[in-house]
Amino acid sequence: MRREDPHRRLAEAVGGLLAEQGASDEECIALLELLPSKWERFSDVVLLPSSAFREEWDEYTSDGLWRAVAGAIGADRVGRVGEISGEMRESSAEMLLGDDDWVMRRESGVEYGYNLTRCMFSAGNINERRRMGEAALAGEVVVDLYSGIGYYTLPMLVHSQVEHVHCCEWNPNAVRALGSNLESNGVAERCTIHVGDNRITAANLIGIADRVVLGLLPTSEDGYEVAMAALGPSGGTLHVHGVAAADDHASWARGVRRSLQEIEPGCSLEAGRPIRVKSYAPHWDHMVLDVAVSRL
Repeated sequence: MRREDPHRRLAEAVGGLLAEQGASDEECIALLELLPSKWERFSDVVLLPSSAFREEWDEYTSDGLWRAVAGAIGADRVGRVGEISGEMRESSAEMLLGDDDWVMRRESGVEYGYNLTRCMFSAGNINERRRMGEAALAGEVVVDLYSGIGYYTLPMLVHSQVEHVHCCEWNPNAVRALGSNLESNGVAERCTIHVGDNRITAANLIGIADRVVLGLLPTSEDGYEVAMAALGPSGGTLHVHGVAAADDHASWARGVRRSLQEIEPGCSLEAGRPIRVKSYAPHWDHMVLDVAVSRL
């Protein structure tokens, strides 16, 4: 049997509620044209875009509206995306229906749990998370300088035979989620969390890593020196994230390589082709550059 379009169900449910609340036909038509055309649906949560149900809806926002949205889309809880802000990259998402903001995503065999209103999660990074699970090699020691809730750490621990991952993170909400995720995925014994500013905590990680992940946006440049110092005596691999102009990824990649070379002029650097992870903003892309560092 063909399933009914959720967009149609949403329009019918919300339209019926507006009519019950006395909205005129003209107002109903105008408001229904503003309904979101996309959203994220995972676990028992629907996550609406940040622009959904804003000022024009003020007169009609209520638990009844959020229940109608949840029922139409097939969810129990409703959230709305917010901006990611501050040095700790905190979420400003809000719960519209439901008091508990702990959510669980299951992706490529990995469970990611986190507080929706306190921690960020980018669904658009799915391919890069999967790639990290394939890139790490057996027996490696990895340093993840900006681990968050384990976006790149968890795929490596679950899907590869890395020996150990050292996670650096200073957001206490992310640290709690990371600890929970390590336990729920059964990999806690192969990971150490270093809480605080990685420019301080990574002083204990000098010379131990085969691979370092620098997954901070819009730039991870503040971590370049820390990452180079963490690599073992013979070198290793860096995964450098950043933001590049959509029409000129090469200039960004050259800048990354130049900055790394300035830190350690005597080493040999071999950079791969810059990889586009997703759109970051109009005319800007989230990129990652794999750099092999060799010390002769």
